[in-house]
Amino acid sequence: MTSPMAVSAQAEAPLPWHAGLGKKHWTILTASFLGWVFDGFEAYALFIVMPYIMRSVLTAQQLATPALFAGIAIGSTLLGWGIGGIAGGVLADYIGRKRMMVWSVFLYAVLTGMTALSRDFASLVLLRFVTGLAMGSEWSTGVALLAESWPNRARPKGAGFLQSGFGVGTLLAAAAWLALSTWNPLGKNTWRLMFLVGALPAFFCLYIRRSIEESDRWLEAVRAQRWTATEVGHSPSGASRKRPFTLSEVFRDPESRRRVIAAFLLSFATTAGWWAISSWLPAHAASIARATGHVHPADWGTRAALLYTVGAVAAYLASGFLADGLGRRKYLFFSYLGCLVVTPVTYLCTHTVPLLMVISFVNGFFTLGCAYSWMAIYPVELFTSTVRATAASVIFNGARLVAWVFPLLAGVIINYFGGIPRAAMALGSVYLLGLFVPWMAPETRGKPLPP
Repeated sequence: MTSPMAVSAQAEAPLPWHAGLGKKHWTILTASFLGWVFDGFEAYALFIVMPYIMRSVLTAQQLATPALFAGIAIGSTLLGWGIGGIAGGVLADYIGRKRMMVWSVFLYAVLTGMTALSRDFASLVLLRFVTGLAMGSEWSTGVALLAESWPNRARPKGAGFLQSGFGVGTLLAAAAWLALSTWNPLGKNTWRLMFLVGALPAFFCLYIRRSIEESDRWLEAVRAQRWTATEVGHSPSGASRKRPFTLSEVFRDPESRRRVIAAFLLSFATTAGWWAISSWLPAHAASIARATGHVHPADWGTRAALLYTVGAVAAYLASGFLADGLGRRKYLFFSYLGCLVVTPVTYLCTHTVPLLMVISFVNGFFTLGCAYSWMAIYPVELFTSTVRATAASVIFNGARLVAWVFPLLAGVIINYFGGIPRAAMALGSVYLLGLFVPWMAPETRGKPLPP
């Protein structure tokens, strides 16, 4: 016979994080996850095939400086991503998460496919910019929809799973290019097929439209006319019935403004660190392989990039559990501390290829995995439903409006500091922000999502 004390202990035992999750929740995660998979595929495909694109679209004179033109093509994608991301986040707060997700996925899929038709450098840059505009808005809509649909105890884990889609997309891009380059059906134009494969998300729009519902939390907040940006905010005098512009609202209230600025600084540290440091890892690995006498040194750069991505995916999957276990601010602190430590270990202290492969995994765990995954977990917990997508997109995509210049200046930066290791150490100081800024923002662990 079970004692009353045992019965009481069983009744008070905490539920597992996945308790109460049904088909609706998993469908929303799947839809958001796959959209982010396609984003990861498209973004990484551009990196992989860029040398082949340059040989196809540049003139003989332009080929004298291919790195400059490659930087412009990548930078234009990032710039479009930043602008489109903010615009898409704002629209998602007005027309709904589901509708914005459908249109963003459809448009960037079509435009990605059109990239395969680029005939010269000008058409390539234009198509990359407009593809970025469409691609940027997908993330904030998916994150907002998941946050507003999943129960509180499961939400951080679901957000981490969603974020892992980007890493999965990069691995799929690497696998697709391995297959296409081996088959090589179009010769020097085989790179165009990568973007046709990237157009497949257009069919995914049908799945989204049929399988998910609009956020009830967002619909309720709009009907109730809750226009304030935070749970402690106040509507401007005489404007309680008139909806303020969401982009201005997140900066109007002092508490909301403080949260946006703090989160943006962390986002900037992550984004600048990735585009200005981690993107050099394949070239650094190839350089070490060449210096130590390995054959086919470029292959080691590819392996380092793949291990880096695998490390990031591991961090994405663990991030929700770590953020709940440590609390949001401690998780941020230790994430950026890890970035600060792993940067000199990677670029100054590692001189053999086998060791660098191990370090590449650890580097990816921190500088791509932990440093990005919090953006899917934390910002949605800081703002209310009527501005949530706007605020998340400002934090996530706004940093790209600054970071887009790094691909353009990569060669200049490396030459100025005298090589990749010194440049990485100089720019890696941006991670210091992560040791101080987290304590400027509120702790949200265990608290319900703002209404």
